[in-house]
Amino acid sequence: MNQDAEPTSTDTRTDTSSTDTGSTDTTGTDKRSDRTKAAILRAARERFAAQGYERTTIRAVASDADIDPSMVMRYFGNKAHLFDAALAIDLRLPDLTDVPAEKLARVLVRHFLDRWEGNPADEALLVLLRSAVTNEHAATRMHEIFATQVAPTLAAALGPETARRKAGLVSAQLLGLGLTRYLLRLPAVTALTRDEVEDGLAPAIEAVLAPK
Repeated sequence: MNQDAEPTSTDTRTDTSSTDTGSTDTTGTDKRSDRTKAAILRAARERFAAQGYERTTIRAVASDADIDPSMVMRYFGNKAHLFDAALAIDLRLPDLTDVPAEKLARVLVRHFLDRWEGNPADEALLVLLRSAVTNEHAATRMHEIFATQVAPTLAAALGPETARRKAGLVSAQLLGLGLTRYLLRLPAVTALTRDEVEDGLAPAIEAVLAPK
């Protein structure tokens, strides 16, 4: 028995109405494959959000997706690859090319507030941040995302050399906001309105971005 076979209808009769079924069969298989992968990724996001990286298992994700664990392995290989696929994050940072220098910090703070408090909120980014606190693979993934997206975005406004030097400190400020307001939920931070967060954090980022 082929353990990798996807669940199909119990009606296995061959359709003989047409002799040219190759294209149709391939299309049907591709659609089933896409649905299966989507179900796996949906279940994985929910599991990682609820239990974190360490406690989530391939078997639990497969159970949630109502498929055999071998199918998860077939499509994603292992838990680390599944985690990366489930939390493939585009920060969707704004184009800063024409943003005045004195407004850069506020634009960045506002953007991340929108991501975390939008409707819907960007749960994937928070799941990744939560997992990164305790898991090395998740931490590495977070580093990669911010290194490959924040620095190039800043480069449009500051130039590549300055952006490389300052992106890390800017990321530290923004990740610190995410950690304290949405994960640790420190009362002094969660009590702040969005405007208060922006007014308090933007000057710190402005200091990082200031020419030196």
